[in-house]
Amino acid sequence: MELKTKVNAKNGRQEIFITREFDLPLESLFKAFTEPKLLEQWMGTKVIKLESKSHGSYRFETKDTKRNVTLQLSGVIHELIPNEIIIRTFEMVNLPAVRHSVPFGVQLEIYEYKKLTDNTSKLTMHVLYESVAQRNQVLKLPFAQGINMAHNRLQELLSKQE
Repeated sequence: MELKTKVNAKNGRQEIFITREFDLPLESLFKAFTEPKLLEQWMGTKVIKLESKSHGSYRFETKDTKRNVTLQLSGVIHELIPNEIIIRTFEMVNLPAVRHSVPFGVQLEIYEYKKLTDNTSKLTMHVLYESVAQRNQVLKLPFAQGINMAHNRLQELLSKQE
């Protein structure tokens, strides 16, 4: 089955581009990334902190069935223009402290939102990694399938609310 979320990664580059068209109004799509309750529902993670503004920050946390923290994500929101763009850093904070053992490092993410029609919109994510090696580590994981699943949940959740 073809994935609706497309991941474009050119060889030898430190970046990837992720695109997805949604059957959602632009405003609804943007809210899914800036409102904690919505974000928790489609991402399946707890929002500890989310300052949806320029110079804000965020922290997300995922726990296993025994309530042990298995994943922490954090970053700084450098720029946020409603319904247009979010520029932020992204880091997995509970990975080993030794830098060369961290498969992801800190990445820069640029999320651009575009209105296609009154009821459709497009998200383009430009993700820059510290190195080609780090980017390639991410691509070895079921990354494309995972982000596609999350975007499918987002589409389904917000379609029910429209």
